[in-house]
Order: sequence, then C-alpha cells, then structure tokens
Amino acid sequence: MSTRLSFEIFPPNTHVGLEKIFQTLDDLKDLKPNFISVTCSHNKHNIGATTIHLADYVKNKLGIETIAHLPAAYLDRKEVLSVLDSLDEIGVNKLLALRGDYIPDLSPKTDFQYASDLITYVREEKSHFYIAGACHPEGHPESSSQLTDIKFLKKKVDAHCNVLISQFFFDNDRFYDFYEKCQLAGIDVPILAGIMPVINRSQILRLLKTCQSTRLPRKFKAILEKYEHDPESLKQAGLAYAVDQIVDLVTQDVAGIHLYTMNKSETAKHIHQMTTQLFKQA
Repeated sequence: MSTRLSFEIFPPNTHVGLEKIFQTLDDLKDLKPNFISVTCSHNKHNIGATTIHLADYVKNKLGIETIAHLPAAYLDRKEVLSVLDSLDEIGVNKLLALRGDYIPDLSPKTDFQYASDLITYVREEKSHFYIAGACHPEGHPESSSQLTDIKFLKKKVDAHCNVLISQFFFDNDRFYDFYEKCQLAGIDVPILAGIMPVINRSQILRLLKTCQSTRLPRKFKAILEKYEHDPESLKQAGLAYAVDQIVDLVTQDVAGIHLYTMNKSETAKHIHQMTTQLFKQA
C-alpha cells in the first residue's frame, strides 16, 4: 500500500496505563507508519506529563515521526509558547492545531477562539513547525452548515496549515463529496482520511452519541444488527468493513489513511496485514 498510513493514540489516565501505551507503541513500530499522532491528555490538559512525554518516546526512542495534539481553548499565548518550546527541545516540530472541545462549567480562555487563531500564532512564533489541522467530512457539530464549516476550514489553510486530518466516517461517498467541495473552495493541502475500526457495539454507540452527524450506511447498520449478540463476529465484521473502506479510498488516490487505533495495536496490525495482502494480489 503506497498511500501514507498513520496512527493515533491517546494518553491514559494512570501510570500503569502509560506502560501499556509504551507496549502498544512498540508493537506499532514494526508497521512503519508515516507518523503517530498523540492526543491531548484528559487530565485537565496536562500536556507536559502525557502528550509531550509520549511524543518524545515515539520520536526519539522509536524513531517514528510524531504529531502532538495541541488543543488551545483553555490555554493562553504564554502557555502555548511554553508547549511549543518543550516540543522544540525534544525535536518534535509537528503538531495538530485544535481549538479543542469545551468543558462543561469551565469558561475557556479568549486567546484562541478558533483553530485558525492558533495556527497563525504558531506560524509567528515557530515558523519551522509542520502544522496539521482537523476537518469534518460530515460537518463540525457546531457549524450551521457544511458550507459554513468549509469556510472556516479555508481560514486554517490560509493561515498556512500544511495538512488536514479528517474526523472518522463510515460512508466514503460523504468523504469524496466533502473533498470535492474543499477543492472548489480552494483548499489545496493534502487531506488524510480518518478511519475508525469498530470492534464492539458499545464503542459505536458511544461514538455516535458524541458525533451525531456521522452517517451509518445500510451495510454498516446491517452488521450492527446481525451481530448484536455475537461480539466476536461483530469484531471481525467491523475490521472487514474498515479494510473495505481503506481499499476503496486508496484506489481513489486519497492522500493518506489516518487510523484511529483506540490504543489497540492488534487492530492496527490486522488491518495493515489485510490491506497489504489485498494490494499485493491486485
């Protein structure tokens, strides 16, 4: 598979969990991804102790490029600069610039109301950084329409974002439609397609609760219904569905596949093996 392949992991909430993540990362190394992105900690944005620590391990221990997530809604300019300096010190010069989700009952700071504000600031302070932005093929949950969402996305690109990484989706046609609209809007940076392998029913129900705009194709719904009480068959069918998505995207020359691993290296390895075999046979 010649298309770029990357993975996402997220920091755990405990030290014991952190050790498990190291094992997951060691397992992913053999797959030779183009990069591994490290999400922000859920521990009140304790970026230094979690995200930067893991990014350091990926880049300097495993020798794999890494992108550190940086949600800035609850950070001011000084705090963001401190994070950028820390990343610079460990040789990690790639980040995913995010506004980040708002936390109930906690007022955000005002320096970075939009991700484009953060991208502009990083470009001013650290012009050598490689900056990724997030995009939503089925529309950001806070946008009034996809057209409005794409207009805001264009601001990220105009602020000199290098690449876009999409939210997960289960309907490839939605991604292709979104991609065409981005091109018409003058968004000319690579867009990596985000794929979320669904391996259990509770996972998809939880994801859909937080991402209500995500469309479930008839084929995907049939899998959930048929294997509702058969966890192992649901897992295998979910993996096969993800593989089918990836094969279709690669044949359409997508810029890259970003796999949301949910910290499960066996899932990533299975998908990598299956897609590699299929493209060798083609």
